[in-house]
Amino acid sequence: MFIVLEGIEGSGKSTQARLLAERLEAAGRTVILTREPGGTQVGEEIRRALLHGGDDVPARTELLLMLAARAAFVDGIVSPALARGAVVISDRYEMSTFAYQGYGRGLSLDEVRQINDFATGGLRPDATVVLDLDVAEGEARRLAAGRTADRIERAGAGFHRKVAEAYRLLGRSEPGAALVHGSGAPEDVHASILRVLGDRFPETFGATKG
Repeated sequence: MFIVLEGIEGSGKSTQARLLAERLEAAGRTVILTREPGGTQVGEEIRRALLHGGDDVPARTELLLMLAARAAFVDGIVSPALARGAVVISDRYEMSTFAYQGYGRGLSLDEVRQINDFATGGLRPDATVVLDLDVAEGEARRLAAGRTADRIERAGAGFHRKVAEAYRLLGRSEPGAALVHGSGAPEDVHASILRVLGDRFPETFGATKG
């Protein structure tokens, strides 16, 4: 099973992916916890270039780098893990590209989807949980954590509002997606995620409802 956590910067994706992995491991499941872009050596190198390189990266270049990392991610991490019967939990996947490079950067969503299909080989998540959070709250969380803004986080409030709206739209319209409120205590958000996944996949998550 392939589960993806999505959302704007500061929405709590990494925390919720970790909590979900811990819950499933405690229930005896084999879990691969990973992130995207990243996971593979080439993916991590691309991640560093995209997030911590110069600001002069054209939108199409950004898209193609993201998808190059994704192709390596699918071939090197996700597909082998699924073939072994593991549950893969990823912090971001294709919906990030639709939201950031499609809606945020203004690239043609049809073209983005087409190239993404080539990069993924058509591999879709079994479920995508979108954490819905106000942009200002996400930024406040980053500042409270003392994290320096990366290149994408520096794109400006207008850009991030477009991305947040895109996530709300995609969370309601994409197959297999579910929109979950990302505000509140992490354990409360985790419980909401478990309820959503438990309703959809009781054989895997039903016993993990808290």
